[in-house]
Amino acid sequence: MSRNQKILLAVVALLLIIQFIPMQKIYEEVNDKDIMSSMNVPSEVGEILKKACYDCHSNQTVYPWYTNIQPLGFWINGHIKEGKKHLNFSNWSSYDAEKQAHKLEEVCEEIEEGHMPLKSYTWLHEGTRLTSEQVELICNWTKAVVGGE
Repeated sequence: MSRNQKILLAVVALLLIIQFIPMQKIYEEVNDKDIMSSMNVPSEVGEILKKACYDCHSNQTVYPWYTNIQPLGFWINGHIKEGKKHLNFSNWSSYDAEKQAHKLEEVCEEIEEGHMPLKSYTWLHEGTRLTSEQVELICNWTKAVVGGE
């Protein structure tokens, strides 16, 4: 067996072995700390947030089938954990008022600049790419809440 064949065999074996390493998936039912429960979120805004943001920014992540294939699942789960670290709509009421206002400002800023949702997410999840009307709707809402309008 040549050196290249040994390397290929080792890589294949490693890929097979990592399929058996469990990946922690977090899913919780909506509770009273969730932004939808603790704030008056207009239904249109709530629908957009749930469809385009909640998989990475809440504890109601819907894990697609391909997250069971490693190392892809580990990579995606890393994105989800990172997203929740920055903003978790499921823990909204645990943020103080100043932090909530700052997070809402960031939501508008990130979607206006096209940083969110991530391009890799919108490629795989149909209907998650925000239209200019959806961005405007969310930003108008966040500015009204932050500005007290």
